[in-house]
Amino acid sequence: MKYNELTDFEKRVILDKGTEAPFTGKYTDNKENGVYVCKQCNSSLFNSKDKFNSFSGWPSFDDAIEGAVKQIPDKDGRRVEIVCASCGGHLGHVFIGEGMTEKSVRHCVNSVSMDFVKSK
Repeated sequence: MKYNELTDFEKRVILDKGTEAPFTGKYTDNKENGVYVCKQCNSSLFNSKDKFNSFSGWPSFDDAIEGAVKQIPDKDGRRVEIVCASCGGHLGHVFIGEGMTEKSVRHCVNSVSMDFVKSK
């Protein structure tokens, strides 16, 4: 599979499992309807209907598109990392049981790990 070319900062987050500073990502406050896709491989990840404001500084979703996101134990031993199921690109972390939504799940995602495709 051919992947999109990434900037150095995108590589640092997506390939090296870095993070962007809170409240700096371009999708943190996005309220448009559409689908968030993986920056590296264009696979659909999250629907805008599942996005909510967690006040964490990163885009948050209480659900992912079925089969699109893989959860793996983070190397810090405390958190659960989320990656694109298609290409393995780092997206962020998932937190369960916080009670922020009915589903009580928060996929906390770096804006730089995604692109947004607006609904027509």
